[in-house]
Amino acid sequence: MTFTARIALVGERSPHVQSHVRIPGLLESVRERDGLLVEAYWIPTGDVGDGLEKFDGVWLLPGSPYESEAGAVTAVRSAREHRIPILGTCGGFQHMLLEYARNVCGLDDARHAENDPGEAGDDALITPLACSLAGHEAEVAVTPGSFAARLMGTTRSTERYGCAFGPNPRYEDALRAGGLRFTGHDDAGQVRIAELPGHPFYLATLFQPELAGDGTRPHPVIAAFLAAAAESH
Repeated sequence: MTFTARIALVGERSPHVQSHVRIPGLLESVRERDGLLVEAYWIPTGDVGDGLEKFDGVWLLPGSPYESEAGAVTAVRSAREHRIPILGTCGGFQHMLLEYARNVCGLDDARHAENDPGEAGDDALITPLACSLAGHEAEVAVTPGSFAARLMGTTRSTERYGCAFGPNPRYEDALRAGGLRFTGHDDAGQVRIAELPGHPFYLATLFQPELAGDGTRPHPVIAAFLAAAAESH
């Protein structure tokens, strides 16, 4: 009997977000190439509740600012605590760090400057990038031996971005002390990948693997996430 993995795609679906447009084709390519059957359910952040435990994987998608920061954070916490494979890309990366800072590291006041522009300022956990990466490609150095390196099959990769916000370096030590690992950086040493050892699949990328190539072949990160979701049943 062939198992069909149920994936929660968390975010406000939009035809104007290229990553969203590409996802159906990427799921189909995984079915054809790897034989993985995936049912994807789009869940707006404002509709996130306590039912994510029924899913085999959670994908927190680009497209921020989200309708509900609280919903995005709840989705991450549910996947982390229930050990559900989770992938966060772009805005998903940012909110995975936000959830971890608040609920694991005890940084209750951690804020996202895009969501709280008048209050967070330079003290925010997620702040405006010095130079927006929206629409750009950039090199990512991946830590040898890391989970990300094993998935990607490389320690250096060129990736595409669509974001203008990223992690504030002043919080990196606190997040590391809490158990999070930063295993991808740009040439200036800025964090681009985060992972959580001991979790079945917990990976956050500031870049958008959905935008790799022409959209007909899944990025290794996406293929690995879907495989982990299929194996979690």
